[in-house]
Amino acid sequence: MIPPHPITNEAQLVAVQELIDFILDKRKITQNEKKYLKVLGTLVYNYEQQHEPMPILKGIEMIEALLEESNLQPKDLIPILGTDTNVEEILSSKRAPSQDEIEKLANFFNVSPRLIF
Repeated sequence: MIPPHPITNEAQLVAVQELIDFILDKRKITQNEKKYLKVLGTLVYNYEQQHEPMPILKGIEMIEALLEESNLQPKDLIPILGTDTNVEEILSSKRAPSQDEIEKLANFFNVSPRLIF
């Protein structure tokens, strides 16, 4: 293991990401390796926060990103939006969600309604 240090350029970022992948590919990860991964993950996170701005998502893109992040499928929104037709129409931009649907989606994903629409 190499001593961790702050990432200062893209080449270092790639090298650290490859090291993380190498460790994660092992069958058994020791407690020390888990701690090391946590430090490396923090270094990657810090670099990305400073050098890679987060894209601003709204509307359908935000709903799709929230679904992916939550490991959910569009069908998982049926209890929130009422029917599969409602889900399909909203996700395909055939219609905008109502204010009530926006509120329900925001509550479901625990985000501000402003992020939804």
